[in-house]
Amino acid sequence: MSVVLLAGSPSPASRSTAVLRKLQQLAGSRRSEFELIELRELPADALLFGTPSEAIARAHAKVHQAHGIALASPVYKAAYSGLLKTFLDYLPEGALRGKAAYPIATGGSNAHLLAVDYALKPVLSVLGASRILDGLYLTNEAVVVGDDGIAALTAEHDQRLQSAVAELLR
Repeated sequence: MSVVLLAGSPSPASRSTAVLRKLQQLAGSRRSEFELIELRELPADALLFGTPSEAIARAHAKVHQAHGIALASPVYKAAYSGLLKTFLDYLPEGALRGKAAYPIATGGSNAHLLAVDYALKPVLSVLGASRILDGLYLTNEAVVVGDDGIAALTAEHDQRLQSAVAELLR
């Protein structure tokens, strides 16, 4: 059983990626079952133009084989990143069928809070996710990225991520 973590931020110092690393950390002894894929590390020409790529094919295969998926993105103008959108666009129809999915978004203010419900959840549904967990939205102020690249969050947010770990592994 495995869970794929898709980091949709183009930034190397990303809060949304740090939250995925925190999710991975909270898995404790099952951490090895959570594989982080930073989409910004995939070949740009393959993402932008659909050029054949072994790296993209491997990432798609990992998504296909996974039991669950968590994805995280910064919010830009009330939508998730173009990097994440492009990757998801190239997934085959029904790629998430039978999988649990957990959407996470980070943004500058609570004004973008509904991006999880109105942007991320619909695409997960279209891709066939069988269970879409309650998502998590965090403002930039709520995420402190440590030197290790892992997010430090409030106890409440840690608890929500811990619940997501259990649901993703169920």
